Amino acid sequence: MENKDTQVEGEGTMANKATIVVHSGDMDKLYSALIIANGALAMGMEVSLYFTFWGLQRLRRGALEKGPLSKMNMLGLGKWMVKRKMKKVGVVSLERLMQDFKELGGKVLACDMTMEIMGIKKEDLRDDLISEYCAVGTYVNEAKESTITLFI
Repeated sequence: MENKDTQVEGEGTMANKATIVVHSGDMDKLYSALIIANGALAMGMEVSLYFTFWGLQRLRRGALEKGPLSKMNMLGLGKWMVKRKMKKVGVVSLERLMQDFKELGGKVLACDMTMEIMGIKKEDLRDDLISEYCAVGTYVNEAKESTITLFI
């Protein structure tokens, strides 16, 4: 697939790139971020996921699948029903989506300010997933170069 750059008025070229802020740690929102990100990678785009606040919590060891459902969680019953339906229709796990994302060349950025605020240490997080520990300036530079930016 050809990678075409687009011209932005008053600037240089803009890369065929997507940057997604993963602010929520809710299961369904994490699914949305990873499905969109993997779709963009499959279409030849570069993709960066910037994990911050509750989204960053999902990068803790053993926590990727732990997030609640954003609506109608019903003490976990709603999440159980949604996961059951997803399995029935063949939706893969968050773990698999994240592995696919990394294998397709996606970048996972972990917000180091959030780590300080929430008392998260590097050893608490999955270093097999994280491409870079960084500050908001890295996100802004990624977003500046992107044709698509999302906040999930």
